[in-house]
Amino acid sequence: MSLIGKEIIEFKADAYCGGCNEFVELTHEDFKGHWSVLLFYPADFSFVCPTELEDLQEQVEALEALDCRAYSCSTDTHFVHKAWHDHSDAIGKITFEMIADPSGHLARFFEVYDEQSGLAQRGTFIIDPDGIVQAVEINADGIGRDASVLIDKIKAARYVRTHPGEVCPAKWKENGETLTPGLDLVGKI
Repeated sequence: MSLIGKEIIEFKADAYCGGCNEFVELTHEDFKGHWSVLLFYPADFSFVCPTELEDLQEQVEALEALDCRAYSCSTDTHFVHKAWHDHSDAIGKITFEMIADPSGHLARFFEVYDEQSGLAQRGTFIIDPDGIVQAVEINADGIGRDASVLIDKIKAARYVRTHPGEVCPAKWKENGETLTPGLDLVGKI
């Protein structure tokens, strides 16, 4: 069952905000009115995870230019997120909210919860301003992600949202040619 086209569930969660150095409470409403990238990862104080979160931080400015906010989420508590932020050079750079999901509520909804380990898998979700999931990527634990690819995906999702009836082909870049699906294109691409 795909999450594409589904609205994010109602939730309330504690988070650590690295940019403001405080604990905050987030809800599903915080994901509305702007684009969002939600990056699930297995655990704080681990190996691949800090490289991914640092990489996401490097894209925060480009994401914000697209009216997109970045969030990370693991099954650790917000206290552990704070401790990791205070003790890791890579994580110490993070300004976005690090969501705590110790119950696995969010990870289960996004279908990245590993029941056996109690950890989240590596899942990346692009959520539109209405709180609807538009893109999903899930990787095995040993495969780190490249956050720079999110920029073109968000640009394409924004374009499709504002240009009904048009679609973005493979490797589409902003201001590139799009397609208008129809009978005249069948068998001609």
